Amino acid sequence: MNQMNRMNPANPMPLLNSTDIKIGVIGAGSWGTALANLLGTKGYPIDFWVFEAEVRSQISTFRENRVFLPGVSLSERLNPTGDLRQAVEGKDLVLMVVPSHLMRTISQRMSPDVPASAVIVSASKGIENQTLLTMSGVLAQTLPHIPETRIAVLSGPSFAKEVAMQSPTVITAASKNAESATLVQQVFATPAFRVYTHDDVIGVELGGSVKNVIAIAAGMIDGLGLGLNTRAALITRGLAEIRRLGLKLGANPHTFAGLAGVGDLVLTCTGDLSRNHAVGKQIGEGRRLSDILSETRTIAEGVKTAESVYNLSTRLGVEMPISHAVYHILYKGLSPREAVRQLMTRDLKHEIDDFSEN
Repeated sequence: MNQMNRMNPANPMPLLNSTDIKIGVIGAGSWGTALANLLGTKGYPIDFWVFEAEVRSQISTFRENRVFLPGVSLSERLNPTGDLRQAVEGKDLVLMVVPSHLMRTISQRMSPDVPASAVIVSASKGIENQTLLTMSGVLAQTLPHIPETRIAVLSGPSFAKEVAMQSPTVITAASKNAESATLVQQVFATPAFRVYTHDDVIGVELGGSVKNVIAIAAGMIDGLGLGLNTRAALITRGLAEIRRLGLKLGANPHTFAGLAGVGDLVLTCTGDLSRNHAVGKQIGEGRRLSDILSETRTIAEGVKTAESVYNLSTRLGVEMPISHAVYHILYKGLSPREAVRQLMTRDLKHEIDDFSEN
């Protein structure tokens, strides 16, 4: 099957079941490596852009990413490269799995070499500090030749290690174009990785981004030893904040009852593999954020997203007291215990009224 058959005006999307689809994966952290390996194991040849030379060497020599996903044997179909052009040129689908604060820089670099016919999939979760855009918004700006209908996002309750170990996992692929969402669904789905489609891109992205901020708060609750009642309340009220922000930005409220909403929120707030929960727990135990971050090479996206959520919700006039408390703890010196006191002594309200759009 040649490129002409895969992509032409009569057949605008790659054939769904063909392992001949050309895929580039950008970013080799734990999540990027897990997804690249899923695709490689499924049979797709993957040009895998890996920034760190040591990680490229490990994958080439040992078929293992010993820095970010140790203990997982990687598919021989993964071709690690430090050449961004090689990773995206001529591709039918490009998967972006870079830290959210690097998305703009990297997508701008690769823009001249990405085919206009490619489907771009973001699996990165965050809101850009400077522009307050989600990752699909950043991609729309930096890849202006890619139609919005060919941008999709992948989100849901999914720890990289468990995906790599083929634990049954269920996520959502969202795009404003049903054909693009279906393509992503078909490319990624395996017997251990079930993919649903969705059309609410902003809702799916907000669920995947803001839940990291709430997970830091949940970690703080656990670090303070405040118990399960407190954590359950925090998760529930955190979901209310995510939904409230989503409504203001035009999201479908039902999205937040799904995989990218409550599913991902519960996982990240309670799972031992959650980096955001781990950061919050250490802060609750009295450690400084700068010391915590200096000891790891992995990214807790909620740290940067907390600033974006604070600024975005303030600009829009959306009430998000838990998220604002996390911001003030991380950046303004508020103590976690004092934040809890302030949250618990706020004016008393009707619960359901708090779900309405501001």
